[in-house]
Amino acid sequence: RPVGRGRRDGFICTTRRGRASRPEGAGTWGRPSRSSDCHLQTPCQIQKCATDFVSLTSRLNSAVEGFDLEFCKALRAYSACTYRNSKVCRGNLVYHSAVLGISDLMNQRNCSKDGPTSSTNPEVTHDPCNYSDHTEAREHQRGEKTPPTTYLFCGFFGDPHLRTFKDHFQTCKVEGAWPLIDNNYLSVQVTNVPVVPGSSATATKKITIIFKSYQDCTDQKVYQAVTDDLPAAFVDGTTTGGDGHTKNLQIVEKVTGKYVEMHARYIATTVYIRQLGYYLTLAIRMPQELVMAYEESQDLQLCVNGCPSGERIDDGGHLPLPVMGQLHPQGGAAHPWSAYTLETATAKCNEMMMVKDIYFYSCVFDLLTTGDANFTTAAHSALKDVEALHPKKEHWHIFPSSRGDVGKSSKVFVGLGLVCLILVVFL
Repeated sequence: RPVGRGRRDGFICTTRRGRASRPEGAGTWGRPSRSSDCHLQTPCQIQKCATDFVSLTSRLNSAVEGFDLEFCKALRAYSACTYRNSKVCRGNLVYHSAVLGISDLMNQRNCSKDGPTSSTNPEVTHDPCNYSDHTEAREHQRGEKTPPTTYLFCGFFGDPHLRTFKDHFQTCKVEGAWPLIDNNYLSVQVTNVPVVPGSSATATKKITIIFKSYQDCTDQKVYQAVTDDLPAAFVDGTTTGGDGHTKNLQIVEKVTGKYVEMHARYIATTVYIRQLGYYLTLAIRMPQELVMAYEESQDLQLCVNGCPSGERIDDGGHLPLPVMGQLHPQGGAAHPWSAYTLETATAKCNEMMMVKDIYFYSCVFDLLTTGDANFTTAAHSALKDVEALHPKKEHWHIFPSSRGDVGKSSKVFVGLGLVCLILVVFL
């Protein structure tokens, strides 16, 4: 009859009283002995189940076709893992919460309980055309943990305003064709034209993107957009790169003729292109190691190194921002083509943007320069693209008072009162 039960080094042991058989050469008979029957106690591994689920779903992109199918596979794998741990995790609250959460998610996503599951075996899941798997494969081969992928953001919009991969904000002239990005994987070129006669301010009317051929993942693909022609296909008429099943490179049309996204899973890169009014905007997120993969001869890249000093309109990273009431030497008047005054431009931009960051003041600048209300939407959309693609929330807003540094507060502006833009015109 069991008289004791204890835990010992991951084992559950049951102790019984009895008389041991007398070993050869043993001493006196009749001494009571204690013998132990032990079996391995498997620990509750619900945390590993959750970690595997996060790992499987973190590489999925909801904008890409097949997301629901892969998400359901990951959910079924999560469910199977919890089932395998049902006995050893019976008293674990995390386990019971996971079971309920999985059930809710499967109902929300209309996932069937029966079907294929995602594999968490790294030997099986490495995909040469999935950038996330590249890093995991390197980890596995080297046997050491590599740092998580660092993503960078670049945006180009308005009159035109540039946010570089280093989070520097500039306003430039850059009339004509200029390279934003030119590395071993991707080339992006913009063509800018004057907005109004007599001003050096320009805006983008053409964007050309070249996704360079990469192993067996995709052939070279060229995309070209011009004002009033924002296609949902590459110039060869295709919408994907790769074998057609995995869609290693894909164009997704969000708003017909106005907004497209491009997703290149083999280089973990996302591109947004919009037409707002007569002009185009661009936003891109790309891994840092790929951004920096270029030759010395490719150093003219606005997203990497900013605009040349001779092409800059802003002053050291910010536009002139005097306090309301201190008049511009010419009386603070807007460009003769603009119907906006300083006050009405500020009010117009305030309708869409509550935070007085550089995107807000760029909006005011553009209204004073052009009188085109579409630039208000362009500035607002540019900020929304930052929120969607920029990896660090604390860096989303750039405040002019910090002269281009990110993540700093705008308390200086609160102390000064309402700050607004003065139009800078270069004749």
